[in-house]
Amino acid sequence: MGRAMEQAYGRPMEFLGQGGSIPLCNVLAETCPDAEIILMGVEEPRCEPLNPPGFAVPRGSRLKLGPLGSRGGRMARAGLTPQRVTMTGAELADEIGLDKVTMSQVARRLGVKDASLYAHVRNLEDLRGRIALLAADEKTIRIAEATSGRAGKDALVAFADAWREYAHEHPGRYTATQIRIRIDPDLAAAAAGPRRAVELTYGMLRGYGLTEPDLTDAVRLLRSTFHGFVALEAAGGFAHERSPQRSWVRTLDALHTLLEHWPPSREGDSA
Repeated sequence: MGRAMEQAYGRPMEFLGQGGSIPLCNVLAETCPDAEIILMGVEEPRCEPLNPPGFAVPRGSRLKLGPLGSRGGRMARAGLTPQRVTMTGAELADEIGLDKVTMSQVARRLGVKDASLYAHVRNLEDLRGRIALLAADEKTIRIAEATSGRAGKDALVAFADAWREYAHEHPGRYTATQIRIRIDPDLAAAAAGPRRAVELTYGMLRGYGLTEPDLTDAVRLLRSTFHGFVALEAAGGFAHERSPQRSWVRTLDALHTLLEHWPPSREGDSA
């Protein structure tokens, strides 16, 4: 059992002996209803283990308590991987919102115990970081496919439309790409999506003849415009009778005009 616990949690099992274990189990079950509890006792008539309600377990029996103190408990579903856990979390984020996703909800969706997830992701913050990287990859692939072979205004419109469509279709995943999340450095270094997104954005803007520092300023302008529009749209912020789609088209017309007539840099503005 010790080897199995170490494999599941990534650290050696620790031992603690004390009296009053039964009341402790009651408190633990109430505080952490998804926790798994294993009670073991020596094979001696006067040292029989008790289950949480306080009833003696017959000598020689073995009791395993699942969630909420129930007997039994399911084994982890075969095929569980970090990618599968991440995708399940991403699907939940799209359904209920990234901020409402918990490890317990992901475990229930997968049909496994909470503890099974920690062999694949460290914690909720790690899961959110993985969702952010997944979303960055998906959004970048969509933008790359949309802008392939295009330049100028055609590329700008295709880029923007792909961005907006992804935000509409995957609101939870999209949110993960727009907020500060602590991401494992090794995962971030291996992820191609964020780097490719930067390359696509800068490449499109170079088509307008921009160079630094104007390139960076233009990138920030596009991100602010695209994200601001889709965020307001998702929140129901466009209550005017004019359709958001018409405003979106005119917004892209204005951005194209601005990029074609980018104002000259101010004197001394080189950083």
